[in-house]
Amino acid sequence: MKILDRYILTSFLTTFTTVFVILFFIFILQGIWLFIADLAGKDLDTFLIIKFLLFYAPKIVPLVLPLSVLLASIMTFGNFAENYEFAAMKSSGISLGRAMQSLIVFIILLSITAFFFANNIIPKAEYEFVNLRKTIVQQKPSMAITEGQFNKVGDYNIKVDKKYGDNGNLLDNVTIHKISKLGTGVSTVIKSDRGELMSSEKSNFLQMVLFDGYYYENLETRNPNDRNKQLFAKSSFKKYIINFDLAPLENMDTDEDKIANTNTMLNIHELRYTLDSLEKNRKKEVLSFTDNIHQKQTVVNSPVKKETAPRVKDTLKKDILSFLTDQEKAAVFELAKSNITNTKYSIEGSRSEFEGKSKNINNHWLALYEKFVIAYGCLLMFFIGAPLGAIIRKGGLGLPIVFAMLIFIIFHFINVFGKKIAQEDGLPPFMGAWMSSFVLTPLALLLTYRATNDIGLINMDNFLQPIYKYISKVFVSTKNKEE
Repeated sequence: MKILDRYILTSFLTTFTTVFVILFFIFILQGIWLFIADLAGKDLDTFLIIKFLLFYAPKIVPLVLPLSVLLASIMTFGNFAENYEFAAMKSSGISLGRAMQSLIVFIILLSITAFFFANNIIPKAEYEFVNLRKTIVQQKPSMAITEGQFNKVGDYNIKVDKKYGDNGNLLDNVTIHKISKLGTGVSTVIKSDRGELMSSEKSNFLQMVLFDGYYYENLETRNPNDRNKQLFAKSSFKKYIINFDLAPLENMDTDEDKIANTNTMLNIHELRYTLDSLEKNRKKEVLSFTDNIHQKQTVVNSPVKKETAPRVKDTLKKDILSFLTDQEKAAVFELAKSNITNTKYSIEGSRSEFEGKSKNINNHWLALYEKFVIAYGCLLMFFIGAPLGAIIRKGGLGLPIVFAMLIFIIFHFINVFGKKIAQEDGLPPFMGAWMSSFVLTPLALLLTYRATNDIGLINMDNFLQPIYKYISKVFVSTKNKEE
């Protein structure tokens, strides 16, 4: 390796490492802010919190790594241009492309590393992250409830005045509001002097045992005329047990889709195997549903007696109903209307199920393509940042940060926008995952071309020259008129 290559690579690595550590720390702080309500006041030891954040950290690498490459490229090449180091290189016959060679090799290796990291490390970390949340909830069920405020757990809002005990599983002054299934507000209120939370690592349910309390319930009815009677039931109890499903308690992440689906926990081989099974199952269910609808339409017992219609051989009447009486026609129309209504309800009821299956399949495809997008994103950001830094000729933390944040926000926004559309079948998953790369690749090619040919970011002569010519013509014509 030549001295120049070593110098450029060392300068870039120093800047890249500094930027990556700072951005990584900022995103970790953001993660702490997101989970502060779930971690604070839960009697968790320091080791468990560090382990919690350690499993969370790999998922932010796909955000931090491309941004670090972009910002480090702009700052490094901006410093070279600002300090006239590029001018010295060019005077020695070294072009921008030649100066970038050592960094291109490094970025290619970094992209390959990013791909294997996304394919192997992130899925395992995500799996451990989800299981750690489940373990915490099972071992410390009190995490689901915070003192002095209502906590929503499924259909219940739970409030306790005080928690105590080794794991905070003993409760004082428990108030529970159960939400009505009819959407009319709170239907049941349960109050007790004390309670206890119990769970087992082998069970997916959290059990709350209440002692010495009262139970109030509004007796709901679907008949609107009976709702004004305001019927209710009241009872007291010495012991009352409520079972909660742990699934909603494990969803401590703000992104519920990622917790509900396992696509982020799979590598490429596992994703392909899962996708093959999901698509076969969906196709099989769609065919089964269509066959079922077809059988419902063909196997229909007619309300018309067989003797009523005359036997006609080798003839086809255009108006089949002409053989029927008015009463029989009404029966046929009523049967047809009933069949259409039932078919419509069946299709509408199955639509959401099939849409959910399609969304799950799309999420798996997006997770597969995302592993390649991360690797390509590093290359893309380098070929945007390096030429841009050479063009703007500014290093440091001023203008480079402005350009880097603007470009990365556009990249991230298009990426999120494309994936959201692809999830809803608005775009093929391939297009949704690669949309941001397709949009910014022409920009990278344009900037590289302009930087290597010393054209500059914007050729102002193309804009100012016509204005100068117009002003000159106006000035000359005015002067001739005066003469």
